[in-house]
Amino acid sequence: MMRTGTSVAVLIGFALALGGCGSSSLFSSSPLDMFKSSPKATAGTGGVDGKGTDSDVDCPDVQVRTGASTLMIGSKPDEQGEPAALDLRYQATVIRTARECHLNAGLMTMKVGIEGRVITGPAGAPGAIDVPLRIVVVQEGITPKTVVSKFARIPVTISSAIDRVIFTHVQDDIAFPVPPVAADLEAYVVYVGFDAMAAQPEKPKPAPKKSKAKPKGVANPKQS
Repeated sequence: MMRTGTSVAVLIGFALALGGCGSSSLFSSSPLDMFKSSPKATAGTGGVDGKGTDSDVDCPDVQVRTGASTLMIGSKPDEQGEPAALDLRYQATVIRTARECHLNAGLMTMKVGIEGRVITGPAGAPGAIDVPLRIVVVQEGITPKTVVSKFARIPVTISSAIDRVIFTHVQDDIAFPVPPVAADLEAYVVYVGFDAMAAQPEKPKPAPKKSKAKPKGVANPKQS
């Protein structure tokens, strides 16, 4: 059972205990280290790196969506709400994000990177899980507007009953037209987080009921 939340107190001790365990290190190299550090979008062609030079347009900020920074996976599929502490199998958290932007002919193309961590809980065990991630570009305002929405399942392999695994995901196909008024681009925000609801398998739709055929009326015999 997957649930998004903010924290589970019982895992604090587990996180500290896992400091020297696991198959990955927080300080190892990461695909996010390859992202350019400038907050400006690149534009045009050419340049030293072949991606053009920095423009005067800022790349939209990336923020972790409130309530979606933590994913809790319990051992009871039918459990509602957050799983009980001792029933927690795995907890995933977002560690950091990165982004790059490229501007060409009025089209903004973004590459968004997410790095996270999965640690085992009291009911955890070796196995494979899918981490559901949602990336949404929103134009904030009185009435927020969704510009682009992307969903991805990230496979994570747990090697032992006590483990900590680092995962990364890079979404490089986020594209949208730049608004006619350049200042409106400042209202664009990229929200990232776990999307447990989208990861739930769809319930099969019930088969349509067949209507019973009405019996044909029997003609009364004619009387002579």
